[in-house]
Amino acid sequence: MRPGPTTRARVREVSAGVVRDHRDDLATEEPLEIRIQAGEARRTLAITMRTPGHDFELAAGFLYGEGVITPQDVSSIAYCTDDDVPPEARYNTVTVRLRGGPLPDLPGLDRHFMTSSACGVCGTASLDALRGRCSPLPAGDDLRISPEILYGLPHRLRERQGVFGRTGGLHAAGLFTPEGELVTVREDVGRHNAVDKLVGRALMDGRLPLGGHILMVSGRSSYEIMQKALAAGVPVVCAVSAPSSLAVDLAREFGMTLVGFLREERFNLYSAPERVVR
Repeated sequence: MRPGPTTRARVREVSAGVVRDHRDDLATEEPLEIRIQAGEARRTLAITMRTPGHDFELAAGFLYGEGVITPQDVSSIAYCTDDDVPPEARYNTVTVRLRGGPLPDLPGLDRHFMTSSACGVCGTASLDALRGRCSPLPAGDDLRISPEILYGLPHRLRERQGVFGRTGGLHAAGLFTPEGELVTVREDVGRHNAVDKLVGRALMDGRLPLGGHILMVSGRSSYEIMQKALAAGVPVVCAVSAPSSLAVDLAREFGMTLVGFLREERFNLYSAPERVVR
């Protein structure tokens, strides 16, 4: 059976001394194995704990963010039907088929990734590694966003979190225009997975890079979130909570605008404040 984003469970609720048994919806968390294939050669690159749904986007976004593929490399993405995958695991295994040639040389990915829903494991584990494959975003771009637009982003994102509304247990990432229009929203038990799904959707639609857009994430902004946004060319990243120190370092070095504590008509600007004007 194909897993869905929610799972039904029986719970015992205790409230003000009153006990009630009932069914409730939980956010589903299951592993997703990501494989790449070129010709007859194939390899597992990652096993990530995720909320089922938009799995092809997740695979494409993860591989793009780690520098494994470009949009032109992808021939097809499908659930795996290899003989070594049991039927019950086929909706938890995705194969990204590449166009021709051998498998890419992946010295930085010589191990299998094992990423949790709480914190992904980056293939590029430091700013030094990022410098080798990512360029700073244009310092002189004309993107300007008003504080009033930023104030509205958390509410607009929350309005579209359908699975969160049923479970209370998912993070979200939303892609917005400078005018505050929501382009895409994705949910997952992991913030980094939600961002991968957004980037993967843009890759599959031929919309990368995402210059002139805003990324809004629930929770905090981490190095991983900033790395994925940088790879996708997103110049502005907003979060409702605090950034990590390495997230701030990355944003400052690569010319990204990083907004934290965006809630109740206030926020902090940690880098490239010139993009936010009254």
